[in-house]
Amino acid sequence: MKPARNRKRGNRPPGRTQPPAEQAAAKPVGGERQRPAFRQGKLPAERLPVILEVGPDENYALIDSGDGEKLERFGEYRVVRPEGQAIWPRALPQHEWQNVDAIFTGDTDEEGLGRWRFPKQPLGETWPMRHDGIDYLGRFTSFRHVGVFPEQASHWRHMAGLIRDAGRPVKVLNLFGYTGLASLVAAEAGAEVTHVDASKKAIGWARENQAIARLENKPVRWICEDAMRFAEREVRRGNRYDIILLDPPAFGRGPKGEVWQLFEDLPEMVALCREILSEKALAMVLTAYAVRSSFFSIHGLLRGAMAGKGGVVESGELIIREETAGRALSTSMFARWVAK
Repeated sequence: MKPARNRKRGNRPPGRTQPPAEQAAAKPVGGERQRPAFRQGKLPAERLPVILEVGPDENYALIDSGDGEKLERFGEYRVVRPEGQAIWPRALPQHEWQNVDAIFTGDTDEEGLGRWRFPKQPLGETWPMRHDGIDYLGRFTSFRHVGVFPEQASHWRHMAGLIRDAGRPVKVLNLFGYTGLASLVAAEAGAEVTHVDASKKAIGWARENQAIARLENKPVRWICEDAMRFAEREVRRGNRYDIILLDPPAFGRGPKGEVWQLFEDLPEMVALCREILSEKALAMVLTAYAVRSSFFSIHGLLRGAMAGKGGVVESGELIIREETAGRALSTSMFARWVAK
């Protein structure tokens, strides 16, 4: 039996475009952060553009898209959600779009809370999902997200390969970790994981996913803390990580009036992450959603921050391939540094 749906509209979970107050990486109220200094050293090699593609499988499929919406299959459910990138016409007829289990309705702009409608029968808040053998819960949230971002699978598989091929203990830091699937992928691959998110609700969901995945015996630290402050403390503590995942929102407000603005605060966050990479680091992965910019911007930022570190920075977009018409839906841009 699925748990009863939470009908409260407050305390919305972290989103990629408008996260809740507690998720934002904080900037002191009334103060400006110091801009990172130019880093001397030879720039890493570069590879771009790189398009990382996720296609349909038995657990997830982008069935169709168009007219500002997307039709997806998450496990057993067919779901319709807003999608601003889908500016083309739909490929499937209207009756296919009506034969769905859940529709996110309400405001379709980036700040809309909206709500879900269930045309066939009332559904619970969660349902079982799986990624590469790892069980977790899909979740109807009040901010149109469903507890997982399928396009990230390309990063997860790449990371898991690095961990398994390292031949040594690997420490992974997952900042803005949300519901923890990336952390569980890393732990299942053999890494020691530190998962950071400032949302108590998201940390609770991540712990629940760990139990569902039967990975409670894996070394994962779940830390409810502001991401920027955590990174600052790790620099002072001298802690280091071999892989860092960085998936910040475009904008957010903290519980004490702190403000996170991606273009203002990301340079310092990336600089801090560079400081806490280990001497034998394997990768740093940066993903950005809902940003009216080019991946060249974050490519240049990450490549400059990694000056003198060697390796290569590869950047581009994450896309999902449609099951029906074969079109590619761009979901986000990314830049990642890899040691080799």
